[in-house]
Amino acid sequence: MTAPTSTAPARSTQPSTSIRRVLRHPAENAESLESVALLAGAAAFLVGLAVAWIFFWGRNVPIAGPASLGQFVAIGGAVVAIVAFVLGRVVLRRPAPSLQDRVDDGLEVQGARLHWFDIVALALAHAVIVLLGWIGLADLLERSFIGAVVFTFPAAVLSGVAFAVTAYAVFLSSARLTPMLLSLVLAVFLVVGALASMLSSSDPQWWQKNLSALGITNDVSSLAFNLTLIIAGAIVTIIARYGTASLPTSTPLDLRHRNLVRVSLALIGVLLACVGIFPVSEFFLLHNTVATGMAVVYAVVVFALPRWVPSMPKVFVILGYVYVAVTVLLGIFFAVGYYNLTAVELVAGVLIFSWIILFLRNAGVIRSATPADGARPVVDPDPDAVGDPAGAPVLT
Repeated sequence: MTAPTSTAPARSTQPSTSIRRVLRHPAENAESLESVALLAGAAAFLVGLAVAWIFFWGRNVPIAGPASLGQFVAIGGAVVAIVAFVLGRVVLRRPAPSLQDRVDDGLEVQGARLHWFDIVALALAHAVIVLLGWIGLADLLERSFIGAVVFTFPAAVLSGVAFAVTAYAVFLSSARLTPMLLSLVLAVFLVVGALASMLSSSDPQWWQKNLSALGITNDVSSLAFNLTLIIAGAIVTIIARYGTASLPTSTPLDLRHRNLVRVSLALIGVLLACVGIFPVSEFFLLHNTVATGMAVVYAVVVFALPRWVPSMPKVFVILGYVYVAVTVLLGIFFAVGYYNLTAVELVAGVLIFSWIILFLRNAGVIRSATPADGARPVVDPDPDAVGDPAGAPVLT
C-alpha cells in the first residue's frame, strides 16, 4: 500500500481592481491607494510634458540657472507637490477598514487631528523640500556636464518624469503620513531650508554676526530663512498635538500634565515662528525675547518631563539633561569669547529640534496602561470629535 498523498489547496487569485473602481473608491485598500499614486504620477507626467514642450519649444535648454531645465522642474515640482499632498489628505479622509488593517494608522490619533492650516504648512514644507532638492540636483548635474545643453524633446520628457516622481512620492507621503514620518519631514525641511538660506546669502560674512543675520538681507536668503522658521514653527505645533496624544492619561492629574506638555511644545513652535515673523533688524527686542523664551520653555519641559510624564523612558530624560547642559556650556563659551553667537545658536538649535523629534518618537512607543481598578483612561474632550454609540470619541 502507498501512503495517501495530500495536495495543497490551490490558492485563489482575485482579479485586480479596475481603474474605474479605483477612482471611485481610492481609499478602499492598499492596492487602490498605490494605484491612485501611480495615476497621480501619470497625470503629472502628461501635464509636465505638455507644459515643458511649450515652454522649451525651439531652443536648447541649460541644465541649471535662469530659464533652465532645473529651474522649471523645481518650480513646477513645488506646485505639483502642493497639489499631490492635498490630494493625498483628501483621499484619506474616510479610509476603508481594509486599508487601515494593511497600512499604518497614519495620523488617526485620538485627541489630535489635522486642521486646514496644518495641511497648508505640511504642503508648503513638502513643496520647499522638492523645490530645493531639484535645484540642488540640477546644480550638481551642471557641474558634472560642463557646457552641456538639453534639446526640447528630452527636456520635456525629463520634466514630465520629474513631475511624475514628485507627485507619486508626495502623494504617498501625505496618504501614509505618520507621526514618525512627520518628524522626518521636519528634520529634512529644516536642513534644506537652512542650507538654502546660507548658500544664497549675499553677505558671505553673515556667520560673524549671528544666525538671525540670514533673515535681514534683501535677497532670497532672507525669504528662505524666515519662511523656514515660520513653517517649522507650524510643524512643531502639529508635533505638539500628535506627540502628546498617546501619553497616558489614567487620572485627571495625568490629563493636566499631558496638557502642560502639549502647551509647552506648542509654545516653542509659536515662538519659533515669531523668530521668523519679527526680523532682528526691525524688531530687535521682540526678536531676542521670543528666541530666548523658546530656549527657556525648552529647558522647563526637559526638567519637568519626569514629573509630567513618569512613563517617559529614562534614557530620553537623561538625554534631555545632557542637551540642556551642553547648551549652558555653549553659552559660557560665548560669554568668555571662545565661541561666537552663530556657533552657539546653530548647535543649540540642532539640540532643541533633535530633542523634539526624539520626543515624538519616544512618545509614540508609550502605551496607556489599563488601571487596576478597571477604570477607563481620562480622555481629553476634542471639539472636533463626536460620540459613538459606545461613548468613545470618534474623530471626524
